[in-house]
Amino acid sequence: MDTSVTRTTAPPAATGVETRSIDYVPVSERHGKVWHLGPLWFAGNAQLATLAIGAFGVVLGLSFAWSILAIVLGSVIGTLFMAFHSAQGPKLGLPQMIQSRPQFGYYGALLPVIVAVALFIGYNVFNTEIAAVTVQQTAGTNITVSTFIICGIAFVWAIFGYRLIHVFCQWASILFIAVYVLFGIGLLVAVHVPAGFYSFGTFKGDPFLLELGAVLSYQLTWAPYVSEYSRYLPRRTSTASAFWWTYLGSGIGAVWLAGLGAFLAAIYPKITSSVTAIHTAGNAWFHGWGFIVLLCSWPGLVAVIGLNMYSGGLATLTTIDSIKPIKTTRTNRLLAITFIAVAGTVLALTIPGSFLTDFSAWLTIILYFMIPWTAVNLVDFFFVRKGNYAIKEIFKPNGMYHRWGWRGLTAYWVGFFAMAPFMSTVLYTGIVAHDLGGGDISPFIGFPVAAIVYWILARSINVPEETRIAQQEMHELDPEGSIGLGTS
Repeated sequence: MDTSVTRTTAPPAATGVETRSIDYVPVSERHGKVWHLGPLWFAGNAQLATLAIGAFGVVLGLSFAWSILAIVLGSVIGTLFMAFHSAQGPKLGLPQMIQSRPQFGYYGALLPVIVAVALFIGYNVFNTEIAAVTVQQTAGTNITVSTFIICGIAFVWAIFGYRLIHVFCQWASILFIAVYVLFGIGLLVAVHVPAGFYSFGTFKGDPFLLELGAVLSYQLTWAPYVSEYSRYLPRRTSTASAFWWTYLGSGIGAVWLAGLGAFLAAIYPKITSSVTAIHTAGNAWFHGWGFIVLLCSWPGLVAVIGLNMYSGGLATLTTIDSIKPIKTTRTNRLLAITFIAVAGTVLALTIPGSFLTDFSAWLTIILYFMIPWTAVNLVDFFFVRKGNYAIKEIFKPNGMYHRWGWRGLTAYWVGFFAMAPFMSTVLYTGIVAHDLGGGDISPFIGFPVAAIVYWILARSINVPEETRIAQQEMHELDPEGSIGLGTS
């Protein structure tokens, strides 16, 4: 793939269609401010699918107070890891998953990239189910037409790309905050809270660990997305600012909506749909308010479905490029996004089953595959190569990073199998998880194991020589850019 810089242009308007995809973004095209990450990640979490995540514990018998504690802990820990990936975008100017090649090799990176493609499609299946019901209850269309309406809007939005995504999420965040603050006031005024509702009561380990794991997984599985939405920021963007804007935006959105989901599940235990719960709770304040809240929830649903289409398209292009190098044309990006959009929409219309059960199982399985990847990727970026990568070598099958990165692959599988005794799913329960009554603590095992193994194996990497090559190639690739690619 040709990664040379062939043009110097002003930043595109919000209404312009993005031309870049998995190729390097030169310094001359960098634009935006780091605070833009806050609204984007807030909008990604401040939507109705997050509501369902917060309901898991309550549905299984956990008290509201214990559910909130699990939600907060899961958000604090899970968001921590995904937010660190945000610093990679400004430093490298590349999408997230193609950055796996230095650790796993040109072909070895196919493993986490394919898992990421499955993640993007799977999330859109469940997001679309929620969105279609929302459209159905507000527009009065049947479920099939509702699905096509919301997915069609998200598809067009994703095609325009990076700049419009950021602008849209800023306005979506403002709308959400205004509407849902009023919605919260309405809940306090109109909804009767039974005595003892806020007390912790009896601790139940199984549903607590399930809720904790679901929220942690929900946040950590944002990791394959993150650099996509920071890669156009100026390279001088600091690691700390990128981290905190991402962390606060994503974390606050997750705690707010998952906490609201737990509250509504506890108040309306007979209502199994988060959409219906919002409608019912809104109308408890005054008739028609529930309809308005659902209608104003459309932008958040468009945002999360569009994010999956956009990032899924980039991961699809990375997969294809790993098999056979391709040109990074606007048409190829359109085709890749179309693939993700069609796959998610068709599956959403055809897959039967309970939303909560399927979504929980999906989150858990994907978490197992993403934990060792994020550990290896972050350790390499912050502690081994310290952000110094030869961009042109990333696109060479026989380049400096080789076809197969034995260190990354070894650490990945050691971390994955170290989690096995602690895994707990409907398909398999490890021996330790069984002794814990089904509780799943595998993320707390897999991450440190994969990270430590990779750090030990990576000590044999000739980092000074790689840094020299990275600096030399940066002169050739982007003369206007700074040479150093450190993380400071």
